Amino acid sequence: MTFSNKWVAFGVGVVAGAAIVSLVRTPAFKKACAAVVGKGLQLKDDACAFAESVKEDAEDIVAEAKYNNAKKAEEAKA
Repeated sequence: MTFSNKWVAFGVGVVAGAAIVSLVRTPAFKKACAAVVGKGLQLKDDACAFAESVKEDAEDIVAEAKYNNAKKAEEAKA
């Protein structure tokens, strides 16, 4: 890359950076970002609720297995 090509690349970078900064400051961009973050938070909440449901189901299965084992042990003693 020659010296002038470096300056062209630098200039393009500066222009692109300025365009991005001006885009980020627009209300429409902020509104879109807020919507994306909101959907992400909703997805996180849904995933947490699903994980809690799976955990409760697993705890129910373990409790039922313990009860069945205790019942079998009592029947074996009798």
